[in-house]
Amino acid sequence: MAAATPAIAALERAAVPFDVHKYKHDRHRADYGDEAVAVTASTLGVQAAQIFKTLVIDLGGTLGVAVIPVPEKLSLKAAAKALGAAKGEMAQAAKVTRSTGYVLGGVSPLGQKTALPTVVDASALQWDSVLCSGGRRGLEIQLAPSDLVAVTGAVVAEITA
Repeated sequence: MAAATPAIAALERAAVPFDVHKYKHDRHRADYGDEAVAVTASTLGVQAAQIFKTLVIDLGGTLGVAVIPVPEKLSLKAAAKALGAAKGEMAQAAKVTRSTGYVLGGVSPLGQKTALPTVVDASALQWDSVLCSGGRRGLEIQLAPSDLVAVTGAVVAEITA
């Protein structure tokens, strides 16, 4: 059976345990992370800080990925530094989609079309499990933070403002 998304396929290839959680995405909402928290946190009994969003940043011509808790704000300076760049800014939507193969609101740190350098916020390591996008809106993957770091080849740093 084929995996539902490249993110799920990447986890299956890596043979790490994970759970998939689906919810009905409201196509009128553009606050994707907040929607995931509103639906997923109460349903699964997890904290909002366990649900992570995937942000793609432009590091001066190359792209990188920052994975942070939905309720937090990204420190572009800290994320850029963690990825070895002097500065960073949010990447343009078209570049995000072209590089990752995912639409905004469904960008997963896993299974990207082009593997981008990734930094995961250090707060992830305080949890037994975290959730991140499964590669489309309304699809969340729950896994151990150490597995998220390993499969993405991420560095871990404090990157929230």
